[in-house]
Amino acid sequence: MKHIFTFFLLLLLGAPVLPARAAPPVPVPPAEQAVARETAGPWHTVSPKNDILEGAIFDGEGNLLFCDVSRRSVLRLTPDKALSTLVEVPGIGAGGLALNKDGRLFMAVLDLGRKVGGVLAWSPKTGAFETIVPPEAGYWPNDLVFAPDGGFYFSDFRGSATDPAGGVYYVSPDFTTVTPVIPRLAQANGVALSPDGKTLWATEFAANRLHRAQLEGPATVSPIGSAVPYHFTGAAPDSMRVDSEGNVYVALYGQGRVLCFDPNGIPVRQVLLPGRDEGKNLLSTSLAIDPAASELFIVTSNEAGDEPALVFKAGALAPGQAPAMQSGKK
Repeated sequence: MKHIFTFFLLLLLGAPVLPARAAPPVPVPPAEQAVARETAGPWHTVSPKNDILEGAIFDGEGNLLFCDVSRRSVLRLTPDKALSTLVEVPGIGAGGLALNKDGRLFMAVLDLGRKVGGVLAWSPKTGAFETIVPPEAGYWPNDLVFAPDGGFYFSDFRGSATDPAGGVYYVSPDFTTVTPVIPRLAQANGVALSPDGKTLWATEFAANRLHRAQLEGPATVSPIGSAVPYHFTGAAPDSMRVDSEGNVYVALYGQGRVLCFDPNGIPVRQVLLPGRDEGKNLLSTSLAIDPAASELFIVTSNEAGDEPALVFKAGALAPGQAPAMQSGKK
């Protein structure tokens, strides 16, 4: 009643009544309003239509590699913005990438429609694929990162908000043994490792949580080392990366935003994508840190089919990411 009375009083006094300003479709949550902001700049248009991009990493030659899920392929974008198809993935689209020191590209592949997934390794020398984690194992791999010993971790996207059937798993260096590390997660999505290999991070897509696990061994969490340092608001933590100083970067799918944390899991900065206030570039799925510069590259797409799929660039908190962060032991 008070607002209605004020409205009519202003009319009687002849004061102009301004329309209420429309809120952006995905506002920054109140708890993160004070977190420092940077707006990313457009770097490259990958496709004029709504291709779904995922799994961004850098190779050893400064090229940005990422997945085009829509076309079931891995793309390569050179520093001078020459875009090409690196490899087409047979049968299932790749969503997560990691480079082994032997030069092979490991891919987390997943088909949600058929409810099947696995991990493949592709050799650029021979062009051959090798199955590392077969579909018959029943996992839904979403992303992966190598450990210092040559094994790797992958996130299992199974489950839902009320059925935490996924988790984070460790695969031994000989690729024969799969061990649960962070079990019972609701659609585990992003996975990353600290520079010293002793802290494992994961995002829980359906439960909006950031997990931190202090490791006593590659597949062993210390007795008091498991924690949830952050709960997200709104949609939804996707892929993540860690820089050379241990800072954590999480792409927020549906928000057109990357939230950056210090090594303790405290948010210290956020990177906003242009157009997000108009509902564009909201499907920010993944990111990569250029190991040669303090730069962050974000891949994104749009819900509208006539909007482009893009790569954006912003500054990183630390001067690049150590090569061992994405590579397994040879």
